[in-house]
Amino acid sequence: MADGGDGRKRVLVTGASGVIGRAVQEFLSDRYELHALTRSPADFPSQVADITDLDAIQPAFTGMDAVVHLAASSSVESPWDDVLPNNLIGTYNVYEAARRAGVDTVVFASSNHAIGVYEIEGAPDLYELDDPRVYDHTVDIRPDSLYGMSKAYGEALGRYYVDMHGLRVFCLRIGSVRASDDPRDPKLADASPPLLNLETAEQRFKRMRGTWLSRRDCCELIARCLDNEDLNWAVVYGISDNPRQFWDISHAKRILGYAPQDSAPE
Repeated sequence: MADGGDGRKRVLVTGASGVIGRAVQEFLSDRYELHALTRSPADFPSQVADITDLDAIQPAFTGMDAVVHLAASSSVESPWDDVLPNNLIGTYNVYEAARRAGVDTVVFASSNHAIGVYEIEGAPDLYELDDPRVYDHTVDIRPDSLYGMSKAYGEALGRYYVDMHGLRVFCLRIGSVRASDDPRDPKLADASPPLLNLETAEQRFKRMRGTWLSRRDCCELIARCLDNEDLNWAVVYGISDNPRQFWDISHAKRILGYAPQDSAPE
């Protein structure tokens, strides 16, 4: 990770060895002084500690201006024994470490699965270009899994730290970010969550057409949060400028100036 020391914001990235963490390093290292926190040694400089251990991660937060919290058990099928330490206790520890260190801003990687039941009920018709349904930041929380529940919890916990401890928190309900960064990759379509019961490759490709978030656009959305000086709280969706958008990104465009550059093919 970069170590600019030239007045740029100092940003700690948890889960820095994951797909989004590596994208942040690629796309944002020239804009921020990035510092990495990883659970195990990485192929780049990082502080090694497990987010389930508050005392162990606390030193990494010293002197930071912001934290991008990506570390979690990321599979939708994650069992309770993983969700509890990694997504619930770990997320609490990150917010609390930020509070103790006087960090100003936390960008929390939430997920569309915090409202995933809407998609389960609407699929597969929801993916058609002429389907009018769009879900925004005001809809009721309806998690489709323990993983989705943990992301809704992280949002609620963030709101608590905003109101009771003065942090600034941005919650990103992220769509489909993949290492290959190609929404036409057959392997990506095949990776659609099993709980959706999408039977054909065509259905899975149509889903990706609506949920894809390029690595570049994902990092730009993160940067818009890091650069914002006016808000102390926001919940926004993260997808690219896709031809089908059943998660609303007009809110992110309006309040953050998010301007996605990429789009899945029609």
